[in-house]
Amino acid sequence: MSKFLQSITTFSSDKKGSKIIVLLWIVLAFLLASVAPGAKEYSTNKNGSDLPNDAKSVIADKKLKQYFKNDSGLPALLVFKQKNGITNKSKKEIGHLIDSISISKNYPNVKDVIPYSTLPSAVQDSLLSKDKDTLVAPVMLKDNIEMHTINDTIRQFKKEGKKELSKQLKLYVTGPAGIASDTLELFSNADFVLLFSTVGIILILLIFIYRSPLLALIPLIISGIVYEVVDKVIGLAGKQGMRIESQSLSIMMILLFAAITDYSLFVFSRYREELKVNLDKYSSMKKAMKSVGEPIFFSAGTVLAAMLILFTAVYKPYQNFAPVFSIAMAIILIAGITLVPAFFTLFGRKAFWPSIPKYGEKKNNQKGIWSKVANFVTKKPLVSGGIVLILLVVSALNMTTIKYSFNLIKSFPEDLESRVGFEILEDSFTKGDLAPTDILLTIDKKGDITQEKVNTLLSELGKQKEVDKVTIGSEMDQRKSSPEDYFLEKNAIKLKLTFKNNPYEIDSLDALDHLRDTEKNLLNKSNLSAKSSHLYFAGETAKQADVRNLNDRDTSLTVVLITALILILLIVQTRSVVAPIYMIATILISYTSAMGISQFIFDHFLDMHAMSYRIPLYAFVFLVALGVDYNIMLMSRIKEELKTYDLKTAVQRGVTLTGGVISSAGLILAATFGVLMTQPILELFMFGFVVAIGVLIDTFIVRGILVPAIVLLIGKWNFWPRKLNTKKIEKG
Repeated sequence: MSKFLQSITTFSSDKKGSKIIVLLWIVLAFLLASVAPGAKEYSTNKNGSDLPNDAKSVIADKKLKQYFKNDSGLPALLVFKQKNGITNKSKKEIGHLIDSISISKNYPNVKDVIPYSTLPSAVQDSLLSKDKDTLVAPVMLKDNIEMHTINDTIRQFKKEGKKELSKQLKLYVTGPAGIASDTLELFSNADFVLLFSTVGIILILLIFIYRSPLLALIPLIISGIVYEVVDKVIGLAGKQGMRIESQSLSIMMILLFAAITDYSLFVFSRYREELKVNLDKYSSMKKAMKSVGEPIFFSAGTVLAAMLILFTAVYKPYQNFAPVFSIAMAIILIAGITLVPAFFTLFGRKAFWPSIPKYGEKKNNQKGIWSKVANFVTKKPLVSGGIVLILLVVSALNMTTIKYSFNLIKSFPEDLESRVGFEILEDSFTKGDLAPTDILLTIDKKGDITQEKVNTLLSELGKQKEVDKVTIGSEMDQRKSSPEDYFLEKNAIKLKLTFKNNPYEIDSLDALDHLRDTEKNLLNKSNLSAKSSHLYFAGETAKQADVRNLNDRDTSLTVVLITALILILLIVQTRSVVAPIYMIATILISYTSAMGISQFIFDHFLDMHAMSYRIPLYAFVFLVALGVDYNIMLMSRIKEELKTYDLKTAVQRGVTLTGGVISSAGLILAATFGVLMTQPILELFMFGFVVAIGVLIDTFIVRGILVPAIVLLIGKWNFWPRKLNTKKIEKG
């Protein structure tokens, strides 16, 4: 341990310093609570793009607004469903409802409404499904309005619908606006539920494992103090303009409570050992922190480093995780080496009541399940390690079968109104009609757009794979007598392309990317110059295609950078080259195995055949960063035991003495992230499941069996180039 770090842990553990540290944290929490806003106040509430400004779909949207200003906005789809067919009476009710939306002052954020009542009968019928049971009417809301405003508007639609429509005629509001509204409703009480679920599960597990009320309460009290500080510091950053994602705050809270609990377990487990051989509680904590202070510092440091890497992401949901989690982990790190030891020092032996450790009591208990595991591994390292490695590799291979979903609405509960409405449309109309792609054709030279060229382009686009139909979709200047006159003036034309499949499915995304790649060829075949003509693709499919491309880029880059950075930190911490290589390798195989096992369970037992595209990156960041904790704790203990024992004995003692605390910490961490499985969003369920499985694999199998087996098989080369008790290692 460095002198600076040791001076901090020593001060936090002595008679005067422990009181000062606890007092400083409490005062800081109260001061921030009185002057700083909460992070939730500045969490993102505006409905905007998650894509960077240079994304192709974003550029296309800007171009569309430049040429066709009246066409922009946030669409809400009013879906009307009547079992035995929509009657003329129902049409009148629908018309009355839509008219009330267009003229009522209750809808200041409605930009445009289709004038249903005044439309010709043929046009009205075009809004009906083939079976005449479903009618869809689009309503355009204004751009860039607050999420709560969207929600209020959609709720007003529904309220008006109940008043105007008969019981047989059902109204569902879907589309981007309806989905945004339901998302806000789903998460309205999510933080409250998550907080109490997290606290509850940690409290129950700690009491069950340690059977001590104070040992259960102290980590939660510390977590509460740290959470208050973190929340207000992030709030201050938000006040200064830092973007804060609501989902980031929810997951950050879970990470905070889990990490503080983990570090508390590491500290009081070693503290209990030292209290049996030291009469003074202060000197006991100083010795305990001398052993676990550096592992805690590096454990928290690796998580912090992983979060900082997210700043390199281009996709905003990933990028916006970085500041929130970096601030949280920096404060958690400081708390881990100051507040945690100080709090336990003040309580001393009383913290362990009723099983108070007594001075002179036998220090190390070599019995128990982890003693048996350690004996088996040390006797047969090749067999035990080999079996585990084969099982992990086989499980990891299943990761190659994962299918990824870019359809957010499929992550919602099946009975959620926006999803029900969306699926009604999917069953009643051509799937591609759910969200057609807007294509903007622009010409640099005025007068080069002609109806003939446009018709040729329509024909060429219609021949492309996965394309169902392409139509002219421009707004019309009423003063002009024909579309051609309008195109000549604007020197641009807007087309609507409908895919055969759901616009969010992989086949549609592939087709959109193909259209972009063959843009020049399409223009040339349409007798349009590829140098002076341009095609811009906008809409949901175009956006999701960009999301997929950015996700692939961010995931690959983040995986490489985090792996490299953690490897460097492990080299610094272990002061060797060999050990860090297999430590990071086992964490990576643990991650891929968790993904593979989760995919198998989702696909074969839970009827979940596609995984959210964001899960691999989120799971990687958390599993790799958190998985390092347990390897660092184990290897630090083995190194410490090597000062007295040969390698075989040191490994046996290291596994035995850390087994209980690490398995307890892993159980609590897995259960804490498992709380996300109670949330109504499928993406959060899957994320919580994957992380929980990964933590359990890492805690019980990788850390308990595979890593110790590798240490024994490598022998004296573990800490190369550093020499550490060479004779004793060779003897082992």
